[in-house]
Amino acid sequence: MDFSDLGLSPDVLRAVADAGYSTPTPIQAQAIPFVLMSRDLLACAQTGTGKTASFTLPMIDILAAGRAKARMPRSLILEPTRELAAQVAENFDIYGRYHRLSKALLIGGESMGDQVKVLDRGVDVLIATPGRLLDVFDRGYLLMNDVRILVIDEADRMLDMGFIPDVERIVSLVSRIRQTMLFSATMPPEIRRLADAFLMNPKEISVAPPATPAETVTQGLVIVDHADRGRIGVGQKEKRAALRRLVDSEAVTNALVFCNRKRDVGIVHRSLLHHGYDAGMLHGDMAQPVRTETLERFKAGEIKLLVCSDVAARGLDIAGMSHVFNFDVPTHAEDYVHRIGRTGRAGRTGCAFTIATPEDGKYVAAIENLIGKAIPRTALAGVEGAELETASDKRRRRRSARRPEPVEKKGRERAAERKSRERAAEKKSREGAADRKNREGAAEAKKGAGGRKADAKRGGVVNKPDRGDGGKARRPRRGKQPEPETPVVGMGDHVPAFMLRRTKTRNQA
Repeated sequence: MDFSDLGLSPDVLRAVADAGYSTPTPIQAQAIPFVLMSRDLLACAQTGTGKTASFTLPMIDILAAGRAKARMPRSLILEPTRELAAQVAENFDIYGRYHRLSKALLIGGESMGDQVKVLDRGVDVLIATPGRLLDVFDRGYLLMNDVRILVIDEADRMLDMGFIPDVERIVSLVSRIRQTMLFSATMPPEIRRLADAFLMNPKEISVAPPATPAETVTQGLVIVDHADRGRIGVGQKEKRAALRRLVDSEAVTNALVFCNRKRDVGIVHRSLLHHGYDAGMLHGDMAQPVRTETLERFKAGEIKLLVCSDVAARGLDIAGMSHVFNFDVPTHAEDYVHRIGRTGRAGRTGCAFTIATPEDGKYVAAIENLIGKAIPRTALAGVEGAELETASDKRRRRRSARRPEPVEKKGRERAAERKSRERAAEKKSREGAADRKNREGAAEAKKGAGGRKADAKRGGVVNKPDRGDGGKARRPRRGKQPEPETPVVGMGDHVPAFMLRRTKTRNQA
């Protein structure tokens, strides 16, 4: 079958030929005729099969007749990530080069003022992420009454990223008289429920079993051992060494290295740079201009290895992608299919290797159950291999951790506890004896102080007057001052100097 058999206009066919395509993919061959008939569409196809062209090509022909009004786009395409939205915009530029259709891109990280100016001139195609679209709408810069074609792309990714409430609100704002197309790589029950709510008598197309990797991708699984078996989150150093071995042993032209966490993206990126590899990084917390620049450098071949999070797992179409490395086993099995789908696209061949530790057995089993076959194990020279833990192995490890200790060990522990109690009792007894000794010494000191006080009183030093009340001085009445104590001159008392002078007697005179 040729593109000319699908009912496309000559201008669109010329643009497709200029892009170098002559034969449509299965999803394109089945979807394009129904889109031209204005039928609602529910399409499920594996990643890398050309879903984007299956709706952009017929949309260009449909929108060729008509004119857009200010702030009222005629069609709307929702994408989960900024990179995927930018890529769809590039496809419209390629396939619509012979049409005078206007488009606008509403994504976060860019100037909202520039985006609003484009909307004011009127756009035929609006490509947006849900968050920025609702932000512009709530500010009053956008009206969606005139949207006649609505495309929800990568619906399963929308579900994973929590965009479904936003999508439901956007659908409620769009005109009911519309054509709706929903594309997804997987078809979980939630997506089926959305299709029943959004679509009217849709044509269902499924060109491959859900979540099936392309046959052109060669898969491999490397299991590395580490010292702390049984602990989650360890073995990162061994995995980084295995990644370097893989890059050195494979004929890598360009490759994506996927990590589960943004923190690990930075760690792996710095490790590769430290060992002399040409690497860049891409994740959701980076500023949009930096993300765009990094992606452009990677597409131009200036960067060989791009360490990224799952923000790059959907929709990125990079020509000639030779390898995909999963530094971490994805916790969701569907993400594995999307990751390795970045290579082996459009009939080309590619390789995808996953690095796992024994503790990742549960996630690997879920992936193999989803794709319907086992991932071939790969041995690396210089990397110590291991086997994946099964559920029974984990249960056995937990039981061994809770298993009662041997009787001999318990007897030794009881003896040690008994000795420690005896030492504590002996220490307490010594402290009690020292305390009694201190109290007796304090009593004797107090008694000696009383005797010295009595001796001082007998020696003529009177500290308090004796009033017959047992030595206790009475409290003076209010308003009267106490009488001064009478000094007694004696040995040791102060004697005025004039009393110490020798006086001349009459005989001496």
